[in-house]
Amino acid sequence: MKKPIHGSCLCGGVRFEVDPPFLQASHCHCDRCRKHSGTAVCTQTRVLKEQFRLLQGEKLIKVYGKGEGAVKAYCVDCPQVSIRMGAFDDDPGIRPQFHTFVDCRAPWDEITDDLPQYPERRT
Repeated sequence: MKKPIHGSCLCGGVRFEVDPPFLQASHCHCDRCRKHSGTAVCTQTRVLKEQFRLLQGEKLIKVYGKGEGAVKAYCVDCPQVSIRMGAFDDDPGIRPQFHTFVDCRAPWDEITDDLPQYPERRT
């Protein structure tokens, strides 16, 4: 069994751990992710909900954009959890596998790798 991968927020008040294996990892170029992150892409990974554990800081978590697809808290009804890869303290061992919403990317966002590209959500 692999060791849990640990992560935290910038101040360290929120801490979590994830049990590998990860389901996927990707770069999302949609306008919501761009605005939310302030960067060209949001690099994220997914795991089953049972693989994610919040260790501390539940009271520090706020929900932004509920119902708009940009929420970064997890839903009790969803089978997967999306985690921003920049929040990991440990190497998750997975690397981005594709780009999504490339038709929405910023005009200055040039994709320079050979990963598969999807115009919208990958199905």
